[in-house]
Amino acid sequence: MDIKKLQTLVVDALEDVKGQDIVVFDTVHLTSLFDRIAVVSGTSNRQTKALAASVRDKVKLGGGDVVGMEGEDTGEWVLVDLGDMIVHIMQPAIRQYYRLEEIWGDKPVKLGAAKRKSTPEAEDAAVAKPKSKHLASTQAAPEVKPVRETRAPAAKKAAAKTPAAKKPAATKAVGKVVKVAPPKSETAAVAALKALPPKRTRAAAAPADALPEKKVIKRTAKKVDE
Repeated sequence: MDIKKLQTLVVDALEDVKGQDIVVFDTVHLTSLFDRIAVVSGTSNRQTKALAASVRDKVKLGGGDVVGMEGEDTGEWVLVDLGDMIVHIMQPAIRQYYRLEEIWGDKPVKLGAAKRKSTPEAEDAAVAKPKSKHLASTQAAPEVKPVRETRAPAAKKAAAKTPAAKKPAATKAVGKVVKVAPPKSETAAVAALKALPPKRTRAAAAPADALPEKKVIKRTAKKVDE
């Protein structure tokens, strides 16, 4: 059986039983015993056994050979030998412990949409879906016609090369001065100051010439008669 057909049958059989984290690696450059290796996880012993049985039955129906199966008694790690391809069905803890991807995972095989070619879902996906007329991406692009450029006469070219005359700078408009009335509190304070009585001013000191002359009275001692 062709190796591509075999790996497609194996992946379809694993997906039918909802196998988790399915990976396929190309091992031609590593060993001559087999060309492909597949690793898949099963959440329980029952699921790992069901995955192995699904691979065995699907490969036999497709005309392939099943060389042997190991580990069905415990269900923790079931190995299905298909000759050109080895399938490892492991529980998550066992898979994380042995890490087969690090040993055989140099060349992973891209499964993508091709892994479901033999399923009815893939056939339905292959049928072209009708395109919506409301989407711009589905509408046909309008035909673009080439535009021929005509050469302009020499006069037009000269006019195009001459720089345009500069416009005079616009003068700034001067606005009117608007007087703003003072606030009411300020006018009230000014009126109150005006209502106060005028302050008393001290009289200026008279000059020295205008002052009256001081009369000096000299006292004389009386002579006592002897």
